[in-house]
Amino acid sequence: MPDDLTVVVATRDRRQSLLRTLDRLSELPERPPVVVVDNGSSDGSAQAVRSHHPCVRVIEAGRNLGAVARTVGVRAADTPFVAFADDDSWWEPGALARAARHLHAHPGLGLLAARVVVGPARRLDPVCVAMASSPLGTIPGMPGPSVVGFVACGAVVRRKAFLDVGGFSPVLFFLGEEALLAQDLLAAGWGVVYAPDVVAQHGPDADHHRGDRRRLTVRNALLATWLRRPWPVVARQVVDTVRGVGDPSVRGGLGDAVVRLPRVVRARRLLPDHVEAAVRLVESGLRTGAGEGLPAQPRG
Repeated sequence: MPDDLTVVVATRDRRQSLLRTLDRLSELPERPPVVVVDNGSSDGSAQAVRSHHPCVRVIEAGRNLGAVARTVGVRAADTPFVAFADDDSWWEPGALARAARHLHAHPGLGLLAARVVVGPARRLDPVCVAMASSPLGTIPGMPGPSVVGFVACGAVVRRKAFLDVGGFSPVLFFLGEEALLAQDLLAAGWGVVYAPDVVAQHGPDADHHRGDRRRLTVRNALLATWLRRPWPVVARQVVDTVRGVGDPSVRGGLGDAVVRLPRVVRARRLLPDHVEAAVRLVESGLRTGAGEGLPAQPRG
């Protein structure tokens, strides 16, 4: 197991929460190697990790890279599989060993989305509720239904697949980056599935959601569409967004997205037809409350 999988934790200015997470990871029977990527913390997080967990590798990014910090961690890992944890999440005993077995058994899998339970009540994360009820079924032999989208702190990736598609998008920075990565993996021919027998726990602090989350959600929804979807889809989304500009968060999100248009142009590439068709099917299901899922096109 230690030779198969590394845990990557991205963090910024959450020293105590990070140390608690590392305590829990150090207690796992799998004893995976851990890489912490510090996104320019000012609270002494990196030094605290080196002091309290000397076996953990710390990479100081020097600035806030957002979700791309996870990509930095994956590049630093030297195992075939990488599990993500946030600085307020951890993996249940045995979960990582099960994930590694699934990935060994299914070489076409690029990503496993775990079941994420939240808080002391172990409430199932809403994204997992949607993935569990995916109407698109399970490819024979796979450990769960095919999906698009996942919870980053409950994901295990095949390192080669992740790096081959470029990891998390620097254009999005943070929030909603999971769906774009899932689409890119599918476009490259990798499977993405929900594996409910692989469990992660999320214990968010009171300050877990900081800043104008709605503004960021609007911005990244626009950017993700502009990066991968056909122009008619882009046009419809822009029109729908403009209708809501009376809301300051929507107006701000639209403006933030426009500022990033030069980066979008450089990074834009359309999804293959079969993935675009599947994404539309997923969107239709979400509008009708049918859940979330996407038929994967696994390798081999």
